[in-house]
Amino acid sequence: MIIALNAATPQLTKTNDAADQVVAVAETDSTNALAGRLIAEGTLTLPPTEVGGRLAVAVVAADRQTAGRGRNGHTWVSQPGRSSTVSYAVRLPRAIATDETLNGWLQMIAGLVTLDALNGAIREFGAEADQPESLLELKWPNDIYCHGLKLGGLLSELVMLPANGDASEAGGADDVAIVFGVGLNLMLGACRLPTPQSTSLQLHVHDLPPFEELRDAVAAREVEGFRTRLTAFVADPHGQAKELREEMKTVCWARGRQVEAHFTDGSTLTGEAIGLNDDASLILRTSDGVEHTVRTADVGVL
Repeated sequence: MIIALNAATPQLTKTNDAADQVVAVAETDSTNALAGRLIAEGTLTLPPTEVGGRLAVAVVAADRQTAGRGRNGHTWVSQPGRSSTVSYAVRLPRAIATDETLNGWLQMIAGLVTLDALNGAIREFGAEADQPESLLELKWPNDIYCHGLKLGGLLSELVMLPANGDASEAGGADDVAIVFGVGLNLMLGACRLPTPQSTSLQLHVHDLPPFEELRDAVAAREVEGFRTRLTAFVADPHGQAKELREEMKTVCWARGRQVEAHFTDGSTLTGEAIGLNDDASLILRTSDGVEHTVRTADVGVL
């Protein structure tokens, strides 16, 4: 028997300490959509970063989403008290956020930050994986995978900053907001999984803390991860891109596998994923030996 749980406002003590601002609600349509609305109306504020200063990170969290979104109009199904739905908003230079040679790495950064947060929380609580090898990986471009099954999803969206006030601040006219939505199945039992391709952290890791404590710990680590990695990326985007490309080799689930890319125009392409280009696009080698470039903006599902 499946018991429906009532949504409750997330308790995020550690996240409150780590983030510059936290908005937590019991229910919303989408944490990314809510973050966008709050930024537009000036309720969620993202002050510009002074040279050498601390990057501001704001958090929007909900226990239940009624219209959770994935990439290219896909839906994201989550359950209150068992799935974490949190968005992280940052302010970045427009030149980086809109540069197609660089902005693909923002999605990769979101994935790496999430892996770091999950692995760090597991260590923090003394929990142990049932099968430690290849426990958590990234399925390019936006999925968190656990032993070949989808544990979570990422959605990065650009949001324009409000015109009133910010443009007069240092760098304000040249900045935009990026909202990183992170959905994670933390405490779903096998009977609650939305699809046969889904999984949950508790099915692979034992001795985890209660859901509220785990969600808070992961979110707090995500805040610090976004702040650290994005600060470094803004300071030296091309240098960081090279380092990120090397780091992705160790955690990219698709690398070395036969995968099928489904493009937004309805076409598909099947081939071996052999690596990433300098702009974070995926290289697929088809059976005829030809190498094709697959970009995050063009692909709906991998």
